[in-house]
Amino acid sequence: MNKKEVAHIRKQFKLDNHLMNIYDILNVYIMKETNEIYHWERNPFELVDREKQELYMGNFKKLLTGELDHKLFELKFQEEAEDQKDPSRVLLHQAMQTGDPEEWQDLMLLLVDKMMADTTYERDTVITFVRGQYYRPTKARNEEAEETGNDEVFGHPFILCSVNSTEKQRKALLFDYVEREFKYNIIVDPIIKLSTPEQGFFYPSVTDNYSDVNRVLYCTGKSNDPNERFISEVLNAQRSVTAMEERGIFEDIVKEVAGEQLDSATIAHVYEEIHHVIESHQDEEEPAKLDYTDVERVLTASGIDNVTKEAVERAFETIVDDKNYELKANSVIPKFTSKSIKIDTKVATITVSPQDLRYVKQVNYQGRRCILIEVDEDAVIEGFTLSTETLL
Repeated sequence: MNKKEVAHIRKQFKLDNHLMNIYDILNVYIMKETNEIYHWERNPFELVDREKQELYMGNFKKLLTGELDHKLFELKFQEEAEDQKDPSRVLLHQAMQTGDPEEWQDLMLLLVDKMMADTTYERDTVITFVRGQYYRPTKARNEEAEETGNDEVFGHPFILCSVNSTEKQRKALLFDYVEREFKYNIIVDPIIKLSTPEQGFFYPSVTDNYSDVNRVLYCTGKSNDPNERFISEVLNAQRSVTAMEERGIFEDIVKEVAGEQLDSATIAHVYEEIHHVIESHQDEEEPAKLDYTDVERVLTASGIDNVTKEAVERAFETIVDDKNYELKANSVIPKFTSKSIKIDTKVATITVSPQDLRYVKQVNYQGRRCILIEVDEDAVIEGFTLSTETLL
């Protein structure tokens, strides 16, 4: 599943969209004190108040927002889970195929049982399921043709699950316009935090614009923080490597080959080389990946001495126990457009963009290690221009 496919699905979650039909919605309320189902209800989505529909649509779109391998993870189902009672792949596939709302509801409640098993919720929690179908044009839109691209579409049935916590309303003083008086807010009903889903999933995943029933898209509310128990015990899926973990693997491989210490210009060259790899794959469906031969080329082009394919291959075997492992290029490099590299020191944390890392150096001045940053203009602190000192 790539970002274009995720983006297409996400943008379908809006009202009055002829490319999206949501048939039923099931809400399950779980009490934190008892960790049991306090209430559940199923309704045809079209009979839900429009205001509620808008809130749900915003929640579903928020759930599917984020970068792959950061907040969204395409997961394979565990093969050994087929021997378990009610494996999730079977439950979800049956639920997607059934046309009976009650059967779908019962299958989703079995998933809720899995979510509650051996788990304690810190707050009252609402688990929401919807089943529906979205449509994708099978050909590009042609304005000159009699039939447009939207005249021929292919339907993709799906199930989406969103897990949202609740919070109590804050004490507040209200003003009543009718009575013209100030009143104390005594509402005690919990608020369902639909704007910040904690986790959930979308089934089935998509491969080359076709539904892939052997995979599920897991979504987490916190970047690089997937819920391992939910993935393993609820979805019965295989754990995926996060972008942060992938970057750590890359760093360990480089250290294994080049040593612990590199100057800033070399580090900047490494990131630039990887960035070039990413740019060269922009028009491809699959994201750019780096095997040991690619890493060897990147390190050599960055000016690191004595780098060989054999040494990089051994590093892959040492770090990940697989010489054929492929790193996702997007995961091992901070994005040039939005993210920065942190330089952590005891005194301060400095952030610079990868392309500007070449202007940062660690130097020895009068027996002390210092960070030296080359700048083209005067530095300003709180409105004051720093005076320039000449170091001998």
